Parts: sequence; structure tokens; C-alpha cells
Amino acid sequence: MKRPHYGIDAPPVIKQLFLSGIVALVIGFLIYYFTLTHYPRIAITLLLIAVIFSASYFIPVIYMLLSSLFGKKHMRDFLINSLYVKGNEKVLDVGCGRGLLLIAAAKKLTQGGKAVGIDLWNCEDLSNNQAIFTKQNAELEGVSDRIEIVSGDMTNMNFNDNTFDYIVSSMSIHNIPTPEKRRKAITEIARVLKPGGEVALLDFQCLKEYKNSLIDLGFQNVKISRLYFWMFPPVRIATGKK
Repeated sequence: MKRPHYGIDAPPVIKQLFLSGIVALVIGFLIYYFTLTHYPRIAITLLLIAVIFSASYFIPVIYMLLSSLFGKKHMRDFLINSLYVKGNEKVLDVGCGRGLLLIAAAKKLTQGGKAVGIDLWNCEDLSNNQAIFTKQNAELEGVSDRIEIVSGDMTNMNFNDNTFDYIVSSMSIHNIPTPEKRRKAITEIARVLKPGGEVALLDFQCLKEYKNSLIDLGFQNVKISRLYFWMFPPVRIATGKK
């Protein structure tokens, strides 16, 4: 039976780290091979240094793969379960990717609610990041009738004001290159969120920016969570109520 797959995060970074580790290891073995006969102690020392150096690349690769395959699912469940969803709400996932938060939210919407995901589908941020795979995952999870997928820019969303009860995001807003544009994305999130609605933004950087923007926009109870190590890099969650 086919299972849903939510992709590998930052595949170019993983590839670069892995190749760097291989290069370090190869160089170490070459130095060892050519110096062992005349300088055995130096050869062994340099080989050990190369192994340690290559491990500094391989360990993050393993951590990132475990994060993508297991850790982010744990954080998904933690984030979605922290929302007081009754089942009839409208939820927006900003930068939905292959539907990690989108589909988890849809599973909670059993009383006529709807989960909407918006993304630009950048495959550098997530492997095979395409709407077709998001739809496929939704079908496999049995919630295709509760989701809607939109291609669009989170800094200029084509939704009416005060549309959503909850807005969530995971590892997406930091991909916007400048603080000004990230603030614009937060402003858009505030615009389309209903009064009394809540946001939960999971990320590994820029959390203080999100917090300050939410406060400036009049949000209440704005907080940044502690650091969670289920994902790599470790993440925090910024929350607030409009």
C-alpha cells in the first residue's frame, strides 16, 4: 500500500554536505596512502583528522534526513494538536509544500471545515515540491475533499480579509530573502486572519522578526516557544491571537 511522503527538506544542502564529507574522506585516504610508508604516525594522525572532519559533514546529513522522515511529523502533530479546532473552521497553511500541516489540519476538520494551502512550489526548499504530490498525499490520507491548494505568493495572497480562523506555517517564511518582504508576509497573514483567529509559525530563524511584526500589527499573547530538537536545525514556534 502506498504511503504519503512529505519530502526531504533542503535537498541541495543535504547533497552539498554529503559531497563535502566524501571529498574530505577521499583526501584523507589519499594523504594516508602516500605518506604511510615514510611517515606512518603523521599518516595515521592526518587520516583521523580527515575522518573527524568528514563526520562533521555526515552527522548533519543524518540529522536532517531523520528530521525530514520523522522529526517534522512529530512537530506537525504537536503544532496542530495545540490548536483548539472544533472541526468547522477554515485553516490556512502558508508555504504548504507537500501538505505536512495542511493535511494534519484537514483531519481535524470533521464538521465541514476547510484547509487551504498556498505555495510557490520551490524544489530547493523541499524535494519534489509540487501541487500534484500534495493532492496525492491528501488522497492517501483520505482528506482530499477537505483541502484546497492554491499557487501563490505569501506576500500577496489572493484571499479576502478576515477569511481564516487559524493560519499555520512550517519552515517557509524564512525563505523570503529580506526582512521587509518577510514583514509583508506577516502583514498578509494578519490581513486574511479573522479577528480572534490564531497563528502558529514554526521556523528555525527569524522568529523575533515574526514576533515583533505580530505585536506591531496588534496581536495579543504573542509568544515564542522554547527550542525543539525534533527537527534540524532546531525550531521554535511563534504564536499569537488577532
